[in-house]
Amino acid sequence: MIQDVISEDKSKAFLFCNEAIVRAALESDVKVVAFYPGSPVSEILDTFYRISNNFDIKMEVATNEKVALEIVAGASMGGQRSLTAMKSVGLNVASDTFFSLGYTGINKGCVLVFADDPFCHSSQSEEDGRFFASNAYIPMLEPSDPVEAKEMVKHAFEISEKFKTIVLIRTTTRINHQSTIVPLDPLNRTVFESTSFREGEKKYSTVGSKAREYKLMMLQRRDKIKDEFEKSQFNFVIEGYPNFGIITSGVSYNYVLEVCDKLDIRPPILKLGTTYPLPENLISNFIKKLKGVIIVEELSPYLELNVKALAKDTNPDIIIIGKESGHFSEAFEYNIPIIFNVFREIYNIKSDTDYRTLLENRNKLKSILPIRIPVFCPGCPHRATFWALNRAIGGKSNEIAFMNDIGCYSMLLLNNDIYSKLNPDDLLLSMGATLGTGSGVSLASKEKVISVIGDSTFFHAGLPGMVNICHNNEDVIVIVLDNSVTAMTGQQTNPGTPVGDPKKKIHIENILKGIGFEDLTINDCFDARNCIPSFKKALGEKGPSVIISRGPCALWNDRNKRRRGEKIQPYYVDRDVCRKCHTCMRDFYCPAISMEETMTEFTDENDKTWKGFSSHVSPELCDGCGVCSIICPYTNHEERSAKDVIKPYKTPREVRHDL
Repeated sequence: MIQDVISEDKSKAFLFCNEAIVRAALESDVKVVAFYPGSPVSEILDTFYRISNNFDIKMEVATNEKVALEIVAGASMGGQRSLTAMKSVGLNVASDTFFSLGYTGINKGCVLVFADDPFCHSSQSEEDGRFFASNAYIPMLEPSDPVEAKEMVKHAFEISEKFKTIVLIRTTTRINHQSTIVPLDPLNRTVFESTSFREGEKKYSTVGSKAREYKLMMLQRRDKIKDEFEKSQFNFVIEGYPNFGIITSGVSYNYVLEVCDKLDIRPPILKLGTTYPLPENLISNFIKKLKGVIIVEELSPYLELNVKALAKDTNPDIIIIGKESGHFSEAFEYNIPIIFNVFREIYNIKSDTDYRTLLENRNKLKSILPIRIPVFCPGCPHRATFWALNRAIGGKSNEIAFMNDIGCYSMLLLNNDIYSKLNPDDLLLSMGATLGTGSGVSLASKEKVISVIGDSTFFHAGLPGMVNICHNNEDVIVIVLDNSVTAMTGQQTNPGTPVGDPKKKIHIENILKGIGFEDLTINDCFDARNCIPSFKKALGEKGPSVIISRGPCALWNDRNKRRRGEKIQPYYVDRDVCRKCHTCMRDFYCPAISMEETMTEFTDENDKTWKGFSSHVSPELCDGCGVCSIICPYTNHEERSAKDVIKPYKTPREVRHDL
């Protein structure tokens, strides 16, 4: 709850981890925050967006993660505490600036929260961002729960100002999405007062000889931070009987504790919270007298490789159990069963618990369930766009190459059977890659290239690719899906969102015209049939063409309608005249449309009888986009009559009023 995040009279509150991070920043008197949304840290942005005016915080939704990092770094250099948060692939985007900041340093406290995503819950790759810290010589802390996350963020501001460096807080999806009771400290907020960039007389330029000078300073800074981390409260040992110890960090620490409790074992555990620079003396002392040590960490063998290097001098005979021993995988998330099975083997414990059998039985039960394919929301503009594009392509599926991108439309990859004419699994790499790869494919192959990109991704990483397509006159069709918001991560604003003063809406068509595109079409995607000709025209012509498919995100649009007190008008299927052709179900795949359970029949004016189960539109789910009535072959969407199969829904009161 937002009220708990900003509370000034509570001593504790039940908080989502991302909310606990926001609370920590508030208690640290943060003044400037900037973000580009990305799961699993989107709620940090959302929470700040809702509360920033309450605390005189300057907050911006940046065009991408690199810009967000530059905003908060600049604010720090200008004398204000600042914070940003991004997902792991977002740090890839920001890495150019990130590495340079390792050299230049900052001024006031500057914290970067970044979240890895083991198991790719909401990411296109499963990467281990811990190596960013060691490569950039930037300190990193890793919490195991919301309470620790809050404490670490506050401590990170102190470290940042003491050593004049940006500080990383590394989380993972299972950390960000935890909730628990979190102790609250006083806010003690101060009034925002502009400071002077010149006050500190520090320069932040790095190139050539200056960079070589900074490199030596970075190494000195790292060693000083390492000495401090040796005594950090976030690193501690849980004593146990000697033999095989455990070293762990992050969410894996929680799994270790639970498994030890289930197996009733008490091994010594070293829990690491400062994972760069690592507290090498603490680790060496921990493993010095052990027969073996189990390293429990998700993804890469980051801790394992460092422990092996230290063990060579400290305890060369120690047995190290981890990924390289084959006991743990470098892929995916860990869980209780994975760690349970390894511990049971290493500690030679018999147990009646058999997770493998439980998993097999669970999978048997799941096998009888119908497959549920993720689909677009009711009223989603993308469904209408891809319906029209499917019709335009017709039987020429083998003549196109489909370049997809990151956004809600990424789900096409999971909907390959539904949109098979589009070849939706041809390509999906990273934000904005649809344009560069589209150019490359157009140069190399005979297929007509279709590159699809959303409005937020267009602003985030699409502009260089668009310039390249226009400048080189590439034979690429670019479809810009403009739904007004960054929908996939929670309907956050982007530069094309109509948000009002003092922010300015950026019109995509103006940018494209300024770049030099001449073949530019704007479609109302919900007018689905009338969108087909523009797609066909683009498919039949050479050279670059751009089609902006415009229609608001259904969730965002409905929320705005409710705020304005506007009615959402659903549609319904008149089963008394329905021909049971199921075009609306077969071709449109809207989750608001299902099949009636009762068989009905209808005899038309030609004495032909149509018998079967009518389609049914759920008034609770229907968004009122009306596309189903446009594609129904027995409905005249333009000139309404009683003969129409799919019609706007009316309540009994409205019907009586019309009569």
